Amino acid sequence: MSLHRYNLGLLLIILNIYSLGLIDALNATASDSAANPLQAPSDHSHGSSAVVSSPVYKPAVDSSYWINLLSSFPDDLEFSEYCTELLRLFGQRYVAFVNCLVPAARPVRVCQNCSPGYSSLSEVFLNISSDKLGPANESCRDSILRSDRLMLVFLLYGSLDTIWKKSNCKQCVTTDLTGPNNDTLYYLTLLNQTITCFEKYKEGNHTELCKNCKNAYKGLNDLYSGMEKNSTLCIDLEDSMNMTRKLWSKNFACSLPREETIPVIAVSSFMLFLPIIFYLSSFLHSEQKKRKLIHPKRAKSHTSLMNIQDKQS
Repeated sequence: MSLHRYNLGLLLIILNIYSLGLIDALNATASDSAANPLQAPSDHSHGSSAVVSSPVYKPAVDSSYWINLLSSFPDDLEFSEYCTELLRLFGQRYVAFVNCLVPAARPVRVCQNCSPGYSSLSEVFLNISSDKLGPANESCRDSILRSDRLMLVFLLYGSLDTIWKKSNCKQCVTTDLTGPNNDTLYYLTLLNQTITCFEKYKEGNHTELCKNCKNAYKGLNDLYSGMEKNSTLCIDLEDSMNMTRKLWSKNFACSLPREETIPVIAVSSFMLFLPIIFYLSSFLHSEQKKRKLIHPKRAKSHTSLMNIQDKQS
């Protein structure tokens, strides 16, 4: 009986040792699988369309691994500290200009508020894109703008430069891009006078507003029309005039007779009375022609009568 118990205990010990070894082998196999992920075989068996798919592999590292991998690359020998500083300055001024454009979208104040930001951004981009050499006789044009296919800095600046040019801001600001020019300042003065008049009489009966603000609005409208003909408008002035005209005609239901309607009315009136004038002139001409045909007959009879009298005498 004791011998049987001894054999049973020895068998349990052997099974435990075997199970522990099997677990270690499985762990080692799993580690090898994580280090060398399996790929699905591309060969298909003849007469079967089934494809052996690879097991799902989840990387054992987090997303910061790629950041560490990029930071482990050696520094670019062609990218100097001077170019790094220019790139940092470009990014800083780019963000500042975008932060100015977004609040200036409605109502549009792109040219008035953001011209200094565009000037600063253009200045640093000019330093990057030109052949101007840095402190160590180095140029950053190729290393920043042309070092890769994307040319990110060039695309970023081009998008903002397109916005500036489509806004025609050059027509409304000074040459040094420090602020509005004289024509724009004069327009803004008349605009403020018109809006102030609207604010004063907008409550109650709008008839008083149309009467009292007529001169101010007419002066602003005439100035805008002249600037439109001279191509001295930018998006700021266009948007402000559209809003002013909407207030005048739609919100306040005012009207302003336009000077170009006077010639139109005169020409229309002339065309309306033209048939009357034609028939009247035709009638007078025919009456005058009848009189000319009658006079010679009377003159002839009168002459004949005079000749008879002379013969009798």
